[in-house]
Amino acid sequence: MAFERTRDQLVDDFSAVLAEAEDLLKKASNETGDRARDLRSQVESKLLSAKLRLQELQTDAADRAKAAARYTDDYVHDNPWRAIGVAAAVGFLAGLLMNRR
Repeated sequence: MAFERTRDQLVDDFSAVLAEAEDLLKKASNETGDRARDLRSQVESKLLSAKLRLQELQTDAADRAKAAARYTDDYVHDNPWRAIGVAAAVGFLAGLLMNRR
């Protein structure tokens, strides 16, 4: 659920950033000189902010994936027969589902 909320928030954030950037670019096309330079600078700033936020989320996702992998590895080492049984059951069910089609 937290992942869904984060993903939805990310989509909303990027939509807002892109809308702002588009608006600023339209304004910049009508301006010249210092004002156009300022508007372009604002667009660059917004895009950099979005890029940094995406990098933060990417790092967080990688950390979560590593933690999940460590947990899974520990679980399999602590319960090898249970892990084999679960894998066999999943394989059996997948085979049944594929055979139906």
